[in-house]
Amino acid sequence: MPYEVAVQLSDAGEAGLRALGEHVDCDVFLRGNLLTLDGEAEAVQQAATVVRELITLSSRGHTLDAGTIPAVESALGASQKPAEVLTDVVWQNPSRDVRVAPKTALQKRYVDAIRENTVTFGIGPAGTGKTFLAVAAAADALARHEIKRIILTRPAVEAGEQLGFLPGDLMQKIDPYLRPLFDALHDMLDPERVTAYMENGVIEVAPLAFMRGRTLNDAFIILDEAQNTTPEQMKMFLTRLGYRSKMVITGDITQVDLPREQRSGLVAVADVLEDVEKVEFVRFERRDVVRNDLVQKIVAAYETHAESLAPELRPADGRRKERRPA
Repeated sequence: MPYEVAVQLSDAGEAGLRALGEHVDCDVFLRGNLLTLDGEAEAVQQAATVVRELITLSSRGHTLDAGTIPAVESALGASQKPAEVLTDVVWQNPSRDVRVAPKTALQKRYVDAIRENTVTFGIGPAGTGKTFLAVAAAADALARHEIKRIILTRPAVEAGEQLGFLPGDLMQKIDPYLRPLFDALHDMLDPERVTAYMENGVIEVAPLAFMRGRTLNDAFIILDEAQNTTPEQMKMFLTRLGYRSKMVITGDITQVDLPREQRSGLVAVADVLEDVEKVEFVRFERRDVVRNDLVQKIVAAYETHAESLAPELRPADGRRKERRPA
C-alpha cells in the first residue's frame, strides 16, 4: 500500500480501520504501510477493491477518513466509480479551507441533476445534504457568473406567514425560520462577503410569502423545507421562475408540519411534474445520511416505528401522524 494511504488510514485511527473492517466484512490489520486482509475469499476480494479505490482517491488528492469508507462502499454498490463521486468538487473556498463534494452516489446524482436541469427536487430525510449541496451549487454558479443572485426561501409555517406579530425588524423576524440557510451560506463564504452580498441584493433570504407576484430572472432560487408548502404555494413558487434561472426545492415528506387535513405541496407536485422535461426528482434514502452515524440509526428507528403503526394511523402521503388517546 502506498505510504500516503497508510498514513491517512492511521491518522483516522481505530475508527478508520474499524470502519474499513465493518464495511468489507473481513479483518483488517495495518502495520506501517502493510495492510493485511483476512477472511473469506469473496470478502477479501471485495475488500481489495475498496482498498484500490482508496489508493485512487488518495492519488487524486482526496483526504481519507472514517467517512470515506462508507462513501466508497455506497458508490461501488451503485456501480459507480468512487473517485468520480468523491472528487467532483461542487464548491471550494481555500481561504476557509472549505471543499464541498458528494459523499454518496445519490448525492452525486443530485449534484448532476442540479447542473443539468432547470428545476430539481431533492426529497429525503434530514442529514442527506439536500440543502447544503444546493447552497454549494448556488455559490459555484454565482462565482462562475452563470447567475447574478441567489435567493433562499422557506415557508414560515410556525408563524402562519404572519411575521408582523414577531418583534424586531424583518431580518430579526425571519431569522429563526431561515437560520439553516444562513448557516450553510456562512459555511461556504467568508462572513464579510455574505454581509456585502446581502446588503447589495446579490443574496436574498426571505420567507416564501415574499415571493408572490415576482419574476425571478438570472437567479439561483432554493426553496427549503418544501414539505410545509401547500399545493397552491408550491405552484406560486414554481411559476416565479424567470429566464436564465435555476430552482432547487428540498424537503422531507415525513416531516410535514401543516394541519392534518392539508396535503403537502411537495407530495402533490410529484404527481404533476414527474414527466416534465428539465424537471428532475432525486429521492434520498437513509443510507445517504452523512451526519453523525447516530443520525442514520435515529432515522432508521423512526422508519421502523412508522411501519409498525396501524395502516389507518398512517396518512397516504407519507406525512407523520400521531396517535390520539382513546
